[in-house]
Amino acid sequence: MLKSYKELWALDPEITFLNHGSFGACPTAILERQNEMRRELEANPMDFLHRTLEPHLDAARQRLADFIGCKFENLAFVPNATSGVNAVLQSISFNQADEVIVTNHEYNACRNALNFVAQQRGFKVVEVQIPYPIERIEEAVNPILAAITPRTRLLLLDHITSATGFIMPVEPIIKEFNNRGIDTLIDGAHAPGMVKLQLDKLGATYYTGNCHKWICSPKGSALLYVRPDKIESIRPPVISHGYNTFRSDRSKFLIQFGWTGTLCPTPWLCIPETIDYLGQAVPGNWPAIMERNHRLALQGRDIVCRALNVPPPCPDEFHGSMVTIPIPPDPKERPPVLPRFEALLQNELWVQHKIEAPIFFWPDLKNRHLRISAQLYNSIEDYQVLATALLEELARE
Repeated sequence: MLKSYKELWALDPEITFLNHGSFGACPTAILERQNEMRRELEANPMDFLHRTLEPHLDAARQRLADFIGCKFENLAFVPNATSGVNAVLQSISFNQADEVIVTNHEYNACRNALNFVAQQRGFKVVEVQIPYPIERIEEAVNPILAAITPRTRLLLLDHITSATGFIMPVEPIIKEFNNRGIDTLIDGAHAPGMVKLQLDKLGATYYTGNCHKWICSPKGSALLYVRPDKIESIRPPVISHGYNTFRSDRSKFLIQFGWTGTLCPTPWLCIPETIDYLGQAVPGNWPAIMERNHRLALQGRDIVCRALNVPPPCPDEFHGSMVTIPIPPDPKERPPVLPRFEALLQNELWVQHKIEAPIFFWPDLKNRHLRISAQLYNSIEDYQVLATALLEELARE
């Protein structure tokens, strides 16, 4: 008899784990299934990778396509959302007259990918400032639309921001860009499993997202969706055998992304079983999982905000299963912990209290923000532990 959803995971019981947003956490049963697949692979690598992999990937892609609301022909597997962003940016034929819009909330790795391609191709990156905390949808939508010029070629936009943890109003933004004939690349790293997706209806030109975060599949499982009218122009970041294929039984898109060299495909193959396993574990299936995590994240937010005597940073509808809360600046203005630019306070929460909760510097190296996550294995007591420890550490600064 299951006493707590936490039993489904192998997380250390001594840790208060409030950072599902960074790397996810995979249920024990799925890890065991992945190990079975690995044993099958190693029993006959030729048969697994050469003869049977493609139909197995097709089946996994179909189950994922059903879950996120798109046709499986428009869906490819990638190791992570950053790889999906790189694939699109490296495939587009930019020229020096182009402009690409991005916001100040963009995930650092994907912003680096954009800057790298911009330096190579010579186009201009236009950064739009969106406030946080934020109160109204218009505060996000209007600045982005105001940045459009006749030179705008693409918008790169987080669906759910990483450092600030709020849901961007992507639907009206995508609609307006489509009306103007401008492509959109949506970095949905956190979206699958956190919010309901209908990618065909959403209308983004390109959409990438992780499955190893909120779906909880093994690490290294992510998706890239490409709208049908663009599908033949997108290539994987690694060019391999599919580039000069003579096959005509499927699109070059699926062929090239289906094999970029030898790797372990088991994270992708575990996606369907993860979706079904967690869906069956919770009465009400995935809608109930998303709603539970959303409500728990808001409860955790309220506990921390009351402890710090600060207002909630956004209306409830801006949040999914993550909330980022501005906290007081470090009075000693100490530098972040290298090499990942974490606040020293994050390290103290871990060392002194065994709490995993990221603290980001945003939008500069002075302003600190605490991000909390809510997954099935979390409980209201986790956020109470965090609030007590946070007050203790802030009093020491």
